[in-house]
Amino acid sequence: MDDRARILIIDDERFYIDVLVGLLRREYQTFVAKSGKEGLELAMNNPLPDLILLDVLMPDMDGYEVCRRLKEDERTRNVPVIFLTVKSEVDDEIRGLELGAVDYIIKPISPPIVLARVATHLALARAHCTLQQQNELLEQRVAERTSELARTQDAAIYLMASLAETRDNETGQHIHRTQHYVKTLAETLRSAPGYREYLDDAYIDLLFKSAPLHDIGKVGVPDHILLKPGPLQGEEWEEMMRHAVYGKVAIERVEEDLGVCDFLETAKEIAYTHHERWDGKGYPEGLKEDAIPVSGRLMAVADVYDALISRRVYKPAFTHEKAVQILREERGAHFDPQVLDAFLARENDFRDIASRFRDEYMAEED
Repeated sequence: MDDRARILIIDDERFYIDVLVGLLRREYQTFVAKSGKEGLELAMNNPLPDLILLDVLMPDMDGYEVCRRLKEDERTRNVPVIFLTVKSEVDDEIRGLELGAVDYIIKPISPPIVLARVATHLALARAHCTLQQQNELLEQRVAERTSELARTQDAAIYLMASLAETRDNETGQHIHRTQHYVKTLAETLRSAPGYREYLDDAYIDLLFKSAPLHDIGKVGVPDHILLKPGPLQGEEWEEMMRHAVYGKVAIERVEEDLGVCDFLETAKEIAYTHHERWDGKGYPEGLKEDAIPVSGRLMAVADVYDALISRRVYKPAFTHEKAVQILREERGAHFDPQVLDAFLARENDFRDIASRFRDEYMAEED
């Protein structure tokens, strides 16, 4: 197999073709085209040429047009082109180089110059190809590493969320369902006034990843309160409400050790504000309307819907229809009207998510 570099010569003058072939054939494979059209056809053949020597003045299609077409085609755009021409004006050289040629040799040619330029540009092309391959390999390794880190982060999130889950036996698939509910709401509201400036792809992904940590603060609630088989009273309820603060504090401690990032900031915001109410009667801050972060408003609907369709020690599992009715009645009171409207528009998707991540203690659907 001939592994010498392939040189395509495109020239309509027999004299220069013979000179170039005689000059190059010892070190390189040479191929000849006597017109621009024929040259383009040969250039597209496999294997591609490693370098093209291209005359400018040809009758059917000049070299500038040939070069332009070569550089427009993905297959040949990286093949180095050296112009060979009697046109020696600076403007001619500038035009050729602007079209993508790597060099410009004036006729009558000097054999040593041709050999030197061909060798130089072949070496540069090989170096460029090697660098490109190395960059592609590096990008692949970076992508693999990034994917691995993302999987590790996801695993850590679910481990932390599951820790809260094991302390509250009634949550089950709650963390999976709520993160999909939140994503559904966010995607529905992404073009809505007051939301479009927040809900881009990156933020929706952050919401999805951080939503499982919304109840991480429950790890700080004593067992006799968290697992009490009945309604909470007085100070018990006040302690339960502190789980929003415990979640915020826990994530802040992580930030102190590892530094602040968008993921932790979003998770902290959700953990701290998902029990705020649109009318200002929620906790822990009693925030009202737009003072409640978007993440907290979304999680409020997701969390309450899931609590309604799940059995608790103090209530049975409600049907989807009953849950929708209860949420509808809280529009503008407990819930942001826009978020609640988004829920109503996508209620069938909520039902599907609940079915996909179903727990045995959830209400049976018809």
